[in-house]
Order: sequence, then structure tokens, then C-alpha cells
Amino acid sequence: MVSFQERVRGVLLSTALGDALGAPVEKLTYQEIKQQYGRVESLHTRWYKEDAPADVTLGKKRGQGIVTDDTLMTTALIQVYLKERRHLDAYDCGNEFVKEIAFKKTYIPEFGREAMIIDRLFYPEKYIFIRHVLANCEPREAGIGNMINCGAAMYIAPIGIVNAGNPKAAYDEAILFAMGHQSSYGLEAAGVLAACVAKAFEENVTIDEIVQTAIYFAKDGTKQAIIELTEAARQLRDEQADMDRVIEVFQAILAKYSPMKDDVHRKIEKVGIPSNHYTPSRLFSIEELPLALAFIVLNDGEFYKSIYDGINSGRDTDSIGVMIGVILGAKYGSSVIHDEDIQQLQTVNKMDLIGTADSFAEVAKEIIREDLELNERRRRYLEE
Repeated sequence: MVSFQERVRGVLLSTALGDALGAPVEKLTYQEIKQQYGRVESLHTRWYKEDAPADVTLGKKRGQGIVTDDTLMTTALIQVYLKERRHLDAYDCGNEFVKEIAFKKTYIPEFGREAMIIDRLFYPEKYIFIRHVLANCEPREAGIGNMINCGAAMYIAPIGIVNAGNPKAAYDEAILFAMGHQSSYGLEAAGVLAACVAKAFEENVTIDEIVQTAIYFAKDGTKQAIIELTEAARQLRDEQADMDRVIEVFQAILAKYSPMKDDVHRKIEKVGIPSNHYTPSRLFSIEELPLALAFIVLNDGEFYKSIYDGINSGRDTDSIGVMIGVILGAKYGSSVIHDEDIQQLQTVNKMDLIGTADSFAEVAKEIIREDLELNERRRRYLEE
């Protein structure tokens, strides 16, 4: 039996692992990764921009196990739970979470120095600060107007942990919290991923049960994208299709729900050109979550193979790796991760990931115990 502590460790360590594996090739297409790397299956991977000038790298460094904002935001959310020791909502996003990302220095591995997390964030994540602090908006409306992306889903796994075994509660809390950051299908993905993590904590849960949980809670385009991609993954698994075929099928399906395809770079040529990329929609879905579930199904839940396939598929490779990692990390626990990978992640990023996970596990247990006590009191009402 996998202990609760081991599962929490598995989630946080797998966040860093998927993030660091995917980071050196983020935004490359599947074909570009294949041409330049063959296949990435190691933390000791050179960043494709490593020799580029500073105006291209923006002062960042990647590779060799360095993590990005996915991991930094996840640990920031954990810090909010360690302080508040209760369930969270959008007001907490606009309060302690803002403090963690914009007012407290931490070591930023990509910079190799201490800084505010916000100094590293992409514009849609800086939107948290703009809306809650500068615009002083009602926290539950803060995500409105943001670029729709996977920014909330990539760090939402801790909410699945504090609702372990209760996917509905995880979905609801993730939506309530991430309203302070995202909207539309970006918000939906956060809720569904949190539900998947909560489900994965159940002893002997199957991959199909996790996927069915995602489909049950998902709405609109997110639901349809998950259904189509996971069904395709089962067929491709049965056919023992090679990776070229898998990517061809997956990306053809995704095109209906995520129209930018491989054109994910920001270019001056795009300025002023109308499109529906990253805009609110009931028909669209982010790519990362449906892909993560599809690769898990394709590999029948095999931990490293699922992550490797995900981060080699191109585009938002680090976040795909994170989402695969947190689901399977919750299912299998930390023992599934190679010791040398854990050591590399903790050393190069100057992070005590295991210590943070263990502290969070204790707080999460407190929160869950309080929920169980409340449920017991509610049960007694029915007997009166």
C-alpha cells in the first residue's frame, strides 16, 4: 500500500521531473525535437537556445534538471496552504498567493539567483498581480479577460492533494481558486486536473477510472477533447502504433479544439491579425490536459514512458510533462521516480522538494481530517 506521504512526494517530485524534462525543448515542434534530439529521455539535456544571445534567452538557462514557472507556482500554492491550513478560494489567490509570487524572494533556477517569482512569469500569470493588486478587482472576477492558457492547471495539483479521494471537492475548490487567475477552458482544465489528482490517490485506482473522472467533470470542449484523444489513444495502443503515427492522430484531433497548432511563438507578424487563439470559447480546450491523459492511456499508465512521450510531442512540453507527472505521481508515489533524478532535481534547483512535500502532507491530512469530522457530524443529523 502506498502511503499518503509517499503520494504527496510523488506529486511534487513529478511536477519538477515533468517540468525539467520538458523545459529544454519547450515550443519546439514534434519534428524539430526529433531532428535535433532524436528523443529526450534524460534530465541531462541541453537547452536548444543555450547558445542564443541574451535577447533570445531573456537571461534564462535551462537543461540539466532546471525547473520553470510550473514548479515555482506549484510550490507557491503549497506555501499558501502551509500558512492558511484550510481550503482556499479566489480571495486567497488575491491575497497570500499574490504575496508568494510578487513580494517574497525565492531561488529562481532559470536565473541562477534569488528573485520574485513574478519576475520569471509569463504575461498571463502576471495577470494575477495586475488584476488583484493594480486593478483591485473582485477576486472572483480576476481571471476574466486573461489569455486563455494552461497557466492555472499547471500548478493546481496541490488542490487535488487536500481533497484526496474526493474528486468533486477537488474540482470545486480548483475552480473557486483559479477564478482568480483564469476563465473559460483555462479555468476548466484546472478543475479537471485537480479532480484527476484527487482520484489518483485512491488505492488500486485504474487509469480508466481516472480518465472517466476527467470526462465526468469536464465541460464543453474540454470534455470532448478528452473523450476523443483518450479513445484514439486506446486504439493506437492496441495497434502498437509508432510515435509518428501517434502524433499525427493526436494533433489532427487537437486542431478542432486548439487552432494555433505548431504556431505557438509570439511574432511581430501576428500583431493586429485577428484570430480566435487563446480566446474564451465553449468549444475549445487547452492542449496539455487532454494530451497528458492520452499519453497516460497510450502507455497504460507506465510512469516514465508516459512522461517521455508527452515531452517529446512538442509545443508546451514542460506543462504536458507536469500534468502527466502529477496524476501518475499521485497514483504510484515517490518510489516510481529514480533516485538519481530526485537528487539532480533537488541539487540543481536548490529545492528541498521532499521536505516541502512532507510538510504539506501533514497540513493536507489536517484539512482532510476536518472534512471527515464535518461529514461525521452531518451523518449524525440523519440519525436524529
